[in-house]
Amino acid sequence: MDRKMLSVLGALVGVLIIFLLVAYVGPMVNESLNLGETAGLRFLFVGIGLLIAFGIYWATKSSPAWEVGTREVVYMSIGAALYAVLSYLFNGTVFAVPSLSQVALRPAVAIPMFFGYTFGPAVGFFTGAVGNMFGDAITGFGLSPQWSIGNGLIGMISGMAMLFSDKKKSMDIVMYISGAIAILGLALYLAFKDTPNMVFFDPAQNIFGDAPISLFAGISGLIGFVLVLAVRFGFAKNTEIAAAVLWGALGNFIGLGFAAISDIWINGFPPQAALVGEFLPSAGPNLIFAAILVPALVAAYASFRRQSGR
Repeated sequence: MDRKMLSVLGALVGVLIIFLLVAYVGPMVNESLNLGETAGLRFLFVGIGLLIAFGIYWATKSSPAWEVGTREVVYMSIGAALYAVLSYLFNGTVFAVPSLSQVALRPAVAIPMFFGYTFGPAVGFFTGAVGNMFGDAITGFGLSPQWSIGNGLIGMISGMAMLFSDKKKSMDIVMYISGAIAILGLALYLAFKDTPNMVFFDPAQNIFGDAPISLFAGISGLIGFVLVLAVRFGFAKNTEIAAAVLWGALGNFIGLGFAAISDIWINGFPPQAALVGEFLPSAGPNLIFAAILVPALVAAYASFRRQSGR
């Protein structure tokens, strides 16, 4: 077993250990963090997500993108901490972010997208998974380890742009796949318009998921994809920005799709409730933030590197 494989395995095992510690210690501090009878199922899907991540690594292990050294460990720690703190700040506990048409606003999701694209898939996975788990814990609404793994997949897939020597060619493939998912999401919304929005939260009344999905929430995936396309062609000469946004969009679709589908078994949701009530209103707004915030982060980092001579 070579050093690269050991380091990737170490990162994945580290994620699992951190999840187990948070799930064990969390209820001692806040009873709402108790996973209850669903703990086993939730961690089953955590295991499946970790196997998916390792399988992707195994299929592409020859790529230097998977290197995990001291520098990457530092980036993992910084990314996870930033994501946790920003998730806490923007989940309504510190800054009350107005929700438009029942859409959960999570601008912090740009962090795992940026860290994955900039520092590699292993860094992106750790940033998204651990950052989201700690963000849920300190926010206190409850733990959803399988959704944290979904956030890890967002970061990892964002970093998979590094696996391709021709980023422009890879962007076209990613664009077509993401477009197909966005159209499928619209079709599902039109077929199941009356599905409750399972991620809807009214802080004033402490109500979760009790309102039918709104038009904006239902089509937010398509709106987000249109914005992603605008960035793709608006920054056609800036491959870094265009690729970061497109790969982030695909990671968002796949990562949150994994998390939502897992709730069919964990929470006993019908498929339409998981896909229309959870996936669409969570993935759509994330695309909007990917299109707006990821370009700013990539551009700022590029400027920093130029000024520092790195």
